Amino acid sequence: MICESRGSIDYHETGTGPTVVLVPGSCSSGAAWRPVMAHWPNRFRCVTTSLLGYGGTAERRTSGNADIAHESEIIEAVIRRAGGPVHLVGHSFGGLAALAVALRRRVPLLSVTIAEAPAMEILREAGEMRHYEAFRTMSATYSDAFKRGKTNAIARMIDFYGGAGTFAAWPQRVRDYAIETTPANLLDWESAYGFRLTPTLLATVAVPTLVLWGKDSHPAVTRANNMLGHYIPDAVCATMAGAAHFMIATHPQPFADLVAHHIGQSSLAAAAAR
Repeated sequence: MICESRGSIDYHETGTGPTVVLVPGSCSSGAAWRPVMAHWPNRFRCVTTSLLGYGGTAERRTSGNADIAHESEIIEAVIRRAGGPVHLVGHSFGGLAALAVALRRRVPLLSVTIAEAPAMEILREAGEMRHYEAFRTMSATYSDAFKRGKTNAIARMIDFYGGAGTFAAWPQRVRDYAIETTPANLLDWESAYGFRLTPTLLATVAVPTLVLWGKDSHPAVTRANNMLGHYIPDAVCATMAGAAHFMIATHPQPFADLVAHHIGQSSLAAAAAR
């Protein structure tokens, strides 16, 4: 745990080797990475954390003050504690937060992996309104249902990402945690919509980047991540066969293999440049 004046930040590390900082998505904590880490026995020093409002990481956002910079700051604190430079890996909203860290350039990064990021603002910027509105309709319907007292309103968001019936198929404890952390997730969406992404901004990413998404993911998510890969200089794009949004739980081995390969290639390129 990292203790700061604005609250605690989850921090846990295990293993030896190059340092990989793993940032989970919404409704989750650093424990979500265990299936992936199980495929890296003693290959990497794995550092996990949780986003604001999840796990042991204290919330520091409020509605109207949910700038994604708040997420960047906690990830940067984790990287400093880890003693960077590091390979940064983020899934879902954690992937969007990892992108924000790469754009800020306040901590040393060796590579970045962005998986299934809700990067809807690049869709709006590019005029991809059909896909952008898919995000908007889902999040507005979900938020309105929660305000009307629907305690399981978050199921709409989960099923948007994973397909109809995904939420119902989750274990009860996982559903309960998603319901419990709904207020934090609504702030996540506010953060994402407030994070303006443009081709010009993405062109400033100066670290080897892997962007990946599931072949069975929602078309809006697929398109948003495809555009990230297009506009980030020299980004490597990968589509994971048979996987949808929750790939780190459903397809941990191919995910682990893709990330390990990216880290290896990034390390080789850095060594050649020295």
